[in-house]
Amino acid sequence: MLERLFQLQAHGTTVRKEVVAGITTFLTMAYIIVVNPSILSSTGMDFGAVFVATCLAATIGTLIMGLWANYPIALAPGMGLNAFFSFTVVGSMGYSWQVALGAVFLSGLIFFLLSVVKVREWIINSIPMSLRFGISAGIGFFLALIALKNAGIVVDHPATLVGLGDIKTPESLLFFGGFVLICALSFRKVTGAVMIGILAITLIAMMLGLVEYKGFISAPPSLAPTFLALDLAGALNIGMVSIIFAFLFVDLFDTSGTLIGAAHRGGLLDKDGKLPRLGRALMSDSVATMTGAALGTSTTTSYIESTAGISAGGRTGLTAVVVALLFLACLLLSPIASIIPPYATAPALLYVAVLMASGLKLIDWDDITDAAPAIVTALAMPLTFSIANGIALGFITYAVIKALSGRWSDLNASVVTIAVVFVLKFMFLDAA
Repeated sequence: MLERLFQLQAHGTTVRKEVVAGITTFLTMAYIIVVNPSILSSTGMDFGAVFVATCLAATIGTLIMGLWANYPIALAPGMGLNAFFSFTVVGSMGYSWQVALGAVFLSGLIFFLLSVVKVREWIINSIPMSLRFGISAGIGFFLALIALKNAGIVVDHPATLVGLGDIKTPESLLFFGGFVLICALSFRKVTGAVMIGILAITLIAMMLGLVEYKGFISAPPSLAPTFLALDLAGALNIGMVSIIFAFLFVDLFDTSGTLIGAAHRGGLLDKDGKLPRLGRALMSDSVATMTGAALGTSTTTSYIESTAGISAGGRTGLTAVVVALLFLACLLLSPIASIIPPYATAPALLYVAVLMASGLKLIDWDDITDAAPAIVTALAMPLTFSIANGIALGFITYAVIKALSGRWSDLNASVVTIAVVFVLKFMFLDAA
Protein backbone atom coordinates (compact mmCIF):
# COMPACT_ATOMS: atom_id res chain seq x y z
CA MET A 1 0.00 0.00 0.00
CA LEU A 2 2.78 2.43 0.92
CA GLU A 3 4.60 1.65 -2.33
CA ARG A 4 1.45 2.29 -4.34
CA LEU A 5 0.72 5.56 -2.53
CA PHE A 6 4.20 7.07 -2.41
CA GLN A 7 6.27 5.23 -5.08
CA LEU A 8 9.11 4.65 -2.64
CA GLN A 9 11.30 2.57 -4.98
CA ALA A 10 11.02 5.09 -7.80
CA HIS A 11 12.26 7.78 -5.41
CA GLY A 12 15.12 5.61 -4.11
CA THR A 13 13.91 5.52 -0.53
CA THR A 14 12.54 3.13 2.09
CA VAL A 15 9.92 3.22 4.82
CA ARG A 16 12.62 3.45 7.49
CA LYS A 17 14.29 6.45 5.79
CA GLU A 18 10.95 8.21 5.44
CA VAL A 19 10.03 7.67 9.10
CA VAL A 20 13.42 8.96 10.30
CA ALA A 21 13.09 11.94 7.97
CA GLY A 22 9.60 12.68 9.29
CA ILE A 23 10.77 12.63 12.90
CA THR A 24 13.69 14.90 11.99
CA THR A 25 11.46 17.47 10.28
CA PHE A 26 8.99 17.42 13.15
CA LEU A 27 11.66 18.06 15.77
CA THR A 28 12.98 21.07 13.85
CA MET A 29 9.58 22.75 13.61
CA ALA A 30 7.75 21.50 16.72
CA TYR A 31 8.40 24.85 18.40
CA ILE A 32 5.44 26.29 16.48
CA ILE A 33 2.93 24.46 18.73
CA VAL A 34 4.23 26.61 21.58
CA VAL A 35 5.14 29.86 19.81
CA ASN A 36 2.01 30.26 17.70
CA PRO A 37 -0.51 30.12 20.60
CA SER A 38 1.74 32.45 22.58
CA ILE A 39 1.64 35.05 19.79
CA LEU A 40 -2.02 34.74 18.78
CA SER A 41 -3.33 34.69 22.35
CA SER A 42 -2.09 38.28 22.70
CA THR A 43 -5.11 39.26 20.57
CA GLY A 44 -7.53 37.84 23.12
CA MET A 45 -7.88 34.48 21.40
CA ASP A 46 -8.15 31.51 23.74
CA PHE A 47 -4.68 29.96 24.21
CA GLY A 48 -5.96 26.38 24.41
CA ALA A 49 -8.13 26.72 21.33
CA VAL A 50 -5.25 28.21 19.31
CA PHE A 51 -3.00 25.39 20.50
CA VAL A 52 -5.48 22.82 19.18
CA ALA A 53 -6.01 24.81 15.96
CA THR A 54 -2.23 24.95 15.42
CA CYS A 55 -1.82 21.20 15.84
CA LEU A 56 -4.81 20.40 13.64
CA ALA A 57 -3.90 22.89 10.90
CA ALA A 58 -0.38 21.45 10.76
CA THR A 59 -1.77 17.91 10.72
CA ILE A 60 -4.34 18.52 7.99
CA GLY A 61 -2.12 20.68 5.77
CA THR A 62 0.81 18.28 6.00
CA LEU A 63 -1.41 15.26 5.31
CA ILE A 64 -2.77 16.90 2.16
CA MET A 65 0.75 17.73 1.00
CA GLY A 66 1.92 14.16 1.65
CA LEU A 67 -1.03 12.17 0.36
CA TRP A 68 -2.06 14.35 -2.60
CA ALA A 69 1.12 16.12 -3.76
CA ASN A 70 3.46 13.33 -2.52
CA TYR A 71 6.15 15.72 -1.29
CA PRO A 72 8.15 15.50 1.97
CA ILE A 73 7.07 19.03 2.87
CA ALA A 74 5.48 19.88 6.23
CA LEU A 75 3.09 22.76 6.84
CA ALA A 76 2.15 24.76 9.93
CA PRO A 77 1.09 28.32 10.84
CA GLY A 78 3.86 30.55 9.50
CA MET A 79 6.20 32.67 11.53
CA GLY A 80 6.03 36.34 10.67
CA LEU A 81 2.47 36.18 9.43
CA ASN A 82 1.26 35.19 12.89
CA ALA A 83 3.05 38.24 14.29
CA PHE A 84 1.57 40.45 11.57
CA PHE A 85 -1.87 39.01 12.40
CA SER A 86 -1.54 39.72 16.12
CA PHE A 87 0.52 42.87 16.50
CA THR A 88 -0.40 44.80 13.35
CA VAL A 89 -3.84 43.79 12.09
CA VAL A 90 -5.35 43.35 15.56
CA GLY A 91 -2.96 45.26 17.83
CA SER A 92 -2.13 48.40 15.81
CA MET A 93 -4.98 48.63 13.30
CA GLY A 94 -7.69 47.67 15.78
CA TYR A 95 -9.47 44.95 13.82
CA SER A 96 -10.93 42.05 15.77
CA TRP A 97 -9.21 38.69 15.58
CA GLN A 98 -12.37 37.32 13.96
CA VAL A 99 -12.01 39.78 11.07
CA ALA A 100 -8.30 38.95 10.82
CA LEU A 101 -9.17 35.25 10.51
CA GLY A 102 -11.60 36.18 7.75
CA ALA A 103 -8.79 37.97 5.90
CA VAL A 104 -6.57 34.91 6.25
CA PHE A 105 -9.33 32.71 4.80
CA LEU A 106 -9.86 35.05 1.84
CA SER A 107 -6.13 35.18 1.13
CA GLY A 108 -6.10 31.38 1.08
CA LEU A 109 -9.10 31.33 -1.26
CA ILE A 110 -7.42 33.76 -3.67
CA PHE A 111 -4.22 31.69 -3.48
CA PHE A 112 -6.25 28.60 -4.37
CA LEU A 113 -7.90 30.31 -7.35
CA LEU A 114 -4.56 31.61 -8.60
CA SER A 115 -3.21 28.05 -8.42
CA VAL A 116 -6.21 26.68 -10.33
CA VAL A 117 -6.02 29.21 -13.17
CA LYS A 118 -2.20 29.02 -13.21
CA VAL A 119 -1.63 32.75 -12.80
CA ARG A 120 0.78 32.14 -9.92
CA GLU A 121 3.83 31.63 -12.18
CA TRP A 122 3.27 34.98 -13.87
CA ILE A 123 2.97 36.75 -10.51
CA ILE A 124 6.00 35.02 -9.01
CA ASN A 125 8.20 35.62 -12.04
CA SER A 126 7.22 39.28 -12.36
CA ILE A 127 8.22 40.39 -8.86
CA PRO A 128 11.82 41.68 -8.65
CA MET A 129 14.26 39.48 -6.76
CA SER A 130 15.56 42.42 -4.72
CA LEU A 131 12.07 43.04 -3.30
CA ARG A 132 11.70 39.36 -2.45
CA PHE A 133 14.95 39.46 -0.47
CA GLY A 134 13.86 42.70 1.20
CA ILE A 135 10.50 41.25 2.20
CA SER A 136 12.12 38.17 3.73
CA ALA A 137 14.63 40.26 5.66
CA GLY A 138 11.94 42.72 6.74
CA ILE A 139 9.81 39.96 8.22
CA GLY A 140 12.94 38.81 10.05
CA PHE A 141 13.51 42.29 11.50
CA PHE A 142 9.83 42.45 12.45
CA LEU A 143 10.15 39.17 14.36
CA ALA A 144 13.38 40.38 16.00
CA LEU A 145 11.68 43.52 17.31
CA ILE A 146 8.82 41.46 18.73
CA ALA A 147 11.25 39.02 20.35
CA LEU A 148 13.26 41.79 22.01
CA LYS A 149 10.06 43.51 23.15
CA ASN A 150 8.65 40.30 24.65
CA ALA A 151 11.88 39.74 26.54
CA GLY A 152 11.94 43.26 27.94
CA ILE A 153 15.17 44.12 26.14
CA VAL A 154 13.56 46.83 24.02
CA VAL A 155 11.05 49.18 25.67
CA ASP A 156 9.22 52.32 24.55
CA HIS A 157 10.85 55.68 25.21
CA PRO A 158 9.12 59.08 25.04
CA ALA A 159 12.11 60.83 23.45
CA THR A 160 13.68 58.20 21.22
CA LEU A 161 10.66 55.92 20.58
CA VAL A 162 12.61 52.87 21.76
CA GLY A 163 15.22 52.30 24.45
CA LEU A 164 17.02 49.60 26.41
CA GLY A 165 15.04 47.85 29.12
CA ASP A 166 16.34 46.33 32.34
CA ILE A 167 18.65 43.59 31.07
CA LYS A 168 19.46 42.41 34.60
CA THR A 169 16.05 40.84 35.20
CA PRO A 170 15.83 37.03 35.30
CA GLU A 171 13.52 37.11 32.26
CA SER A 172 16.00 39.07 30.14
CA LEU A 173 18.91 36.89 31.19
CA LEU A 174 16.97 33.71 30.43
CA PHE A 175 16.04 35.12 27.02
CA PHE A 176 19.69 35.78 26.21
CA GLY A 177 20.69 32.33 27.47
CA GLY A 178 18.01 30.69 25.35
CA PHE A 179 19.08 32.52 22.21
CA VAL A 180 22.78 31.68 22.50
CA LEU A 181 21.90 28.06 23.35
CA ILE A 182 19.73 27.72 20.23
CA CYS A 183 22.41 29.28 18.04
CA ALA A 184 25.15 27.04 19.46
CA LEU A 185 23.05 23.89 19.08
CA SER A 186 22.12 24.90 15.55
CA PHE A 187 25.77 25.42 14.64
CA ARG A 188 26.52 21.95 15.97
CA LYS A 189 23.63 20.66 13.80
CA VAL A 190 21.68 19.30 16.77
CA THR A 191 18.22 18.21 15.62
CA GLY A 192 15.46 20.12 17.38
CA ALA A 193 17.76 22.92 18.54
CA VAL A 194 14.95 25.47 18.80
CA MET A 195 12.65 23.20 20.78
CA ILE A 196 15.50 22.19 23.10
CA GLY A 197 16.23 25.86 23.79
CA ILE A 198 12.59 26.65 24.59
CA LEU A 199 12.20 23.67 26.93
CA ALA A 200 15.56 24.31 28.63
CA ILE A 201 14.63 27.92 29.50
CA THR A 202 11.19 26.83 30.69
CA LEU A 203 12.75 24.19 32.95
CA ILE A 204 15.18 26.71 34.44
CA ALA A 205 12.32 29.17 34.98
CA MET A 206 10.37 26.42 36.72
CA MET A 207 13.32 25.68 39.00
CA LEU A 208 13.56 29.39 39.85
CA GLY A 209 9.88 29.50 40.71
CA LEU A 210 9.02 31.84 37.81
CA VAL A 211 6.50 29.41 36.28
CA GLU A 212 4.30 26.73 37.79
CA TYR A 213 4.29 23.11 36.61
CA LYS A 214 0.76 22.10 35.53
CA GLY A 215 1.28 18.55 34.34
CA PHE A 216 2.55 16.80 31.22
CA ILE A 217 -0.36 15.15 29.37
CA SER A 218 -4.08 15.88 29.35
CA ALA A 219 -7.08 15.79 27.05
CA PRO A 220 -6.95 18.50 24.35
CA PRO A 221 -8.52 21.86 25.24
CA SER A 222 -11.78 22.85 23.55
CA LEU A 223 -11.57 24.25 20.02
CA ALA A 224 -14.97 25.92 20.39
CA PRO A 225 -13.71 29.48 21.18
CA THR A 226 -12.10 29.84 17.73
CA PHE A 227 -13.79 27.20 15.56
CA LEU A 228 -15.59 28.88 12.62
CA ALA A 229 -15.31 32.21 14.44
CA LEU A 230 -13.92 33.99 11.37
CA ASP A 231 -15.76 37.12 10.21
CA LEU A 232 -15.82 37.05 6.39
CA ALA A 233 -18.17 40.01 6.08
CA GLY A 234 -15.87 42.20 8.15
CA ALA A 235 -12.85 41.06 6.13
CA LEU A 236 -14.53 42.27 2.92
CA ASN A 237 -14.25 45.87 4.16
CA ILE A 238 -12.32 47.97 1.63
CA GLY A 239 -9.76 48.85 4.30
CA MET A 240 -8.78 45.19 4.54
CA VAL A 241 -7.63 44.93 0.91
CA SER A 242 -3.99 45.60 1.69
CA ILE A 243 -4.14 43.21 4.66
CA ILE A 244 -5.48 40.38 2.53
CA PHE A 245 -2.89 41.21 -0.12
CA ALA A 246 -0.10 41.09 2.45
CA PHE A 247 -1.21 37.70 3.75
CA LEU A 248 -1.49 36.41 0.17
CA PHE A 249 1.74 37.95 -1.08
CA VAL A 250 3.96 36.69 1.72
CA ASP A 251 2.40 33.21 1.67
CA LEU A 252 2.76 32.97 -2.11
CA PHE A 253 6.47 33.70 -2.15
CA ASP A 254 7.23 31.90 1.10
CA THR A 255 5.57 28.74 -0.19
CA SER A 256 7.10 28.94 -3.67
CA GLY A 257 10.57 29.58 -2.30
CA THR A 258 10.27 26.77 0.24
CA LEU A 259 9.02 24.26 -2.33
CA ILE A 260 11.73 25.06 -4.86
CA GLY A 261 14.50 25.17 -2.23
CA ALA A 262 13.44 21.93 -0.58
CA ALA A 263 12.95 20.15 -3.91
CA HIS A 264 16.40 21.26 -5.05
CA ARG A 265 17.95 19.92 -1.85
CA GLY A 266 16.27 16.54 -2.38
CA GLY A 267 16.91 16.27 -6.10
CA LEU A 268 13.15 16.35 -6.77
CA LEU A 269 13.25 18.82 -9.68
CA ASP A 270 12.82 17.48 -13.22
CA LYS A 271 15.40 17.72 -16.00
CA ASP A 272 14.23 21.24 -16.84
CA GLY A 273 14.69 22.38 -13.26
CA LYS A 274 10.94 22.60 -12.62
CA LEU A 275 8.96 21.09 -9.78
CA PRO A 276 6.56 18.33 -10.87
CA ARG A 277 3.08 18.56 -9.34
CA LEU A 278 3.71 22.20 -8.38
CA GLY A 279 0.01 22.94 -8.78
CA ARG A 280 -0.94 20.25 -6.28
CA ALA A 281 1.67 21.48 -3.81
CA LEU A 282 0.48 25.09 -4.00
CA MET A 283 -3.16 24.09 -3.75
CA SER A 284 -2.31 21.95 -0.71
CA ASP A 285 -0.85 25.06 0.91
CA SER A 286 -3.87 27.23 0.06
CA VAL A 287 -6.37 24.63 1.32
CA ALA A 288 -4.34 24.38 4.54
CA THR A 289 -4.58 28.17 4.99
CA MET A 290 -8.36 28.15 4.56
CA THR A 291 -8.71 25.17 6.91
CA GLY A 292 -6.47 26.79 9.50
CA ALA A 293 -8.50 30.02 9.41
CA ALA A 294 -11.69 28.04 9.94
CA LEU A 295 -10.11 26.26 12.91
CA GLY A 296 -8.73 29.46 14.41
CA THR A 297 -5.13 30.17 13.40
CA SER A 298 -3.19 32.49 11.10
CA THR A 299 -1.81 31.57 7.68
CA THR A 300 -0.63 27.97 7.34
CA THR A 301 2.33 27.61 5.01
CA SER A 302 5.12 25.27 3.90
CA TYR A 303 8.10 25.16 6.28
CA ILE A 304 11.70 25.49 5.13
CA GLU A 305 12.58 23.24 8.09
CA SER A 306 11.37 20.43 5.83
CA THR A 307 14.86 20.46 4.31
CA ALA A 308 16.12 18.90 7.55
CA GLY A 309 14.04 15.80 6.87
CA ILE A 310 15.00 15.82 3.20
CA SER A 311 18.65 15.93 4.20
CA ALA A 312 17.93 12.88 6.39
CA GLY A 313 16.67 10.97 3.35
CA GLY A 314 13.01 11.94 3.00
CA ARG A 315 11.89 11.91 -0.63
CA THR A 316 8.13 11.22 -0.66
CA GLY A 317 4.88 12.19 1.00
CA LEU A 318 5.36 9.43 3.57
CA THR A 319 7.75 11.78 5.36
CA ALA A 320 4.99 14.39 5.53
CA VAL A 321 2.47 11.81 6.81
CA VAL A 322 4.82 10.95 9.70
CA VAL A 323 5.14 14.65 10.57
CA ALA A 324 1.36 15.02 10.47
CA LEU A 325 0.81 12.12 12.85
CA LEU A 326 3.34 13.58 15.29
CA PHE A 327 1.55 16.95 15.24
CA LEU A 328 -1.70 15.13 15.91
CA ALA A 329 -0.13 13.39 18.92
CA CYS A 330 0.88 16.81 20.29
CA LEU A 331 -2.76 17.54 21.08
CA LEU A 332 -2.16 15.75 24.38
CA LEU A 333 0.67 18.11 25.39
CA SER A 334 -1.33 21.26 26.13
CA PRO A 335 -0.21 21.47 29.81
CA ILE A 336 3.41 21.81 28.70
CA ALA A 337 2.56 24.42 26.07
CA SER A 338 0.52 26.51 28.49
CA ILE A 339 3.32 27.04 31.02
CA ILE A 340 6.03 28.14 28.58
CA PRO A 341 6.60 31.88 29.20
CA PRO A 342 7.10 34.55 26.49
CA TYR A 343 10.78 34.97 27.31
CA ALA A 344 11.30 31.27 26.51
CA THR A 345 9.69 31.53 23.07
CA ALA A 346 11.27 34.92 22.27
CA PRO A 347 14.71 33.33 21.59
CA ALA A 348 13.05 31.18 18.91
CA LEU A 349 11.61 34.31 17.28
CA LEU A 350 15.01 36.00 17.25
CA TYR A 351 16.67 32.87 15.85
CA VAL A 352 14.14 32.65 13.00
CA ALA A 353 14.70 36.38 12.42
CA VAL A 354 18.41 35.77 11.90
CA LEU A 355 17.68 33.07 9.32
CA MET A 356 15.22 35.27 7.42
CA ALA A 357 17.54 38.28 7.38
CA SER A 358 20.22 36.24 5.61
CA GLY A 359 18.53 37.05 2.30
CA LEU A 360 20.15 40.49 2.41
CA LYS A 361 23.43 38.96 1.27
CA LEU A 362 21.84 38.12 -2.09
CA ILE A 363 20.99 41.74 -2.92
CA ASP A 364 23.07 43.42 -5.62
CA TRP A 365 24.60 46.14 -3.46
CA ASP A 366 26.39 47.69 -6.45
CA ASP A 367 23.04 48.61 -8.01
CA ILE A 368 21.41 51.31 -5.88
CA THR A 369 18.14 50.96 -7.83
CA ASP A 370 17.85 47.42 -6.48
CA ALA A 371 19.43 47.88 -3.05
CA ALA A 372 17.47 50.98 -1.97
CA PRO A 373 13.94 49.55 -2.45
CA ALA A 374 14.98 46.33 -0.72
CA ILE A 375 16.27 48.22 2.33
CA VAL A 376 13.19 50.47 2.42
CA THR A 377 11.05 47.32 2.45
CA ALA A 378 13.12 45.63 5.16
CA LEU A 379 13.29 48.66 7.47
CA ALA A 380 9.71 49.81 7.01
CA MET A 381 8.26 46.55 8.32
CA PRO A 382 9.62 46.76 11.89
CA LEU A 383 9.58 50.57 12.07
CA THR A 384 5.93 50.84 10.98
CA PHE A 385 5.10 47.56 12.75
CA SER A 386 3.46 46.29 9.58
CA ILE A 387 4.44 43.80 6.88
CA ALA A 388 1.80 45.34 4.59
CA ASN A 389 3.31 48.84 4.89
CA GLY A 390 6.77 47.49 4.20
CA ILE A 391 5.60 45.74 1.03
CA ALA A 392 3.72 48.85 -0.11
CA LEU A 393 6.61 51.26 0.43
CA GLY A 394 9.00 48.81 -1.21
CA PHE A 395 6.96 48.55 -4.41
CA ILE A 396 6.41 52.30 -4.63
CA THR A 397 10.10 53.03 -4.08
CA TYR A 398 11.17 50.39 -6.63
CA ALA A 399 8.86 51.70 -9.36
CA VAL A 400 9.74 55.38 -8.86
CA ILE A 401 13.51 54.86 -8.60
CA LYS A 402 13.61 52.63 -11.67
CA ALA A 403 11.50 55.12 -13.68
CA LEU A 404 13.56 58.17 -12.70
CA SER A 405 16.79 56.25 -13.40
CA GLY A 406 15.65 55.38 -16.89
CA ARG A 407 15.62 51.67 -16.10
CA TRP A 408 12.28 51.07 -17.81
CA SER A 409 13.28 47.57 -18.85
CA ASP A 410 13.33 46.53 -15.17
CA LEU A 411 9.68 47.47 -14.76
CA ASN A 412 6.73 45.32 -15.79
CA ALA A 413 2.98 45.71 -15.78
CA SER A 414 2.41 43.89 -12.49
CA VAL A 415 5.00 45.91 -10.53
CA VAL A 416 3.69 49.24 -11.85
CA THR A 417 0.07 48.22 -11.19
CA ILE A 418 0.82 47.13 -7.63
CA ALA A 419 2.77 50.34 -6.94
CA VAL A 420 -0.09 52.51 -8.26
CA VAL A 421 -2.64 50.61 -6.16
CA PHE A 422 -0.57 51.20 -3.03
CA VAL A 423 -0.17 54.91 -3.83
CA LEU A 424 -3.95 55.21 -4.17
CA LYS A 425 -4.41 53.33 -0.91
CA PHE A 426 -2.16 55.74 1.00
CA MET A 427 -3.79 58.77 -0.65
CA PHE A 428 -7.43 57.86 -0.11
CA LEU A 429 -8.01 54.88 2.22
CA ASP A 430 -5.43 55.74 4.88
CA ALA A 431 -6.43 59.41 4.81
CA ALA A 432 -10.09 58.61 5.31
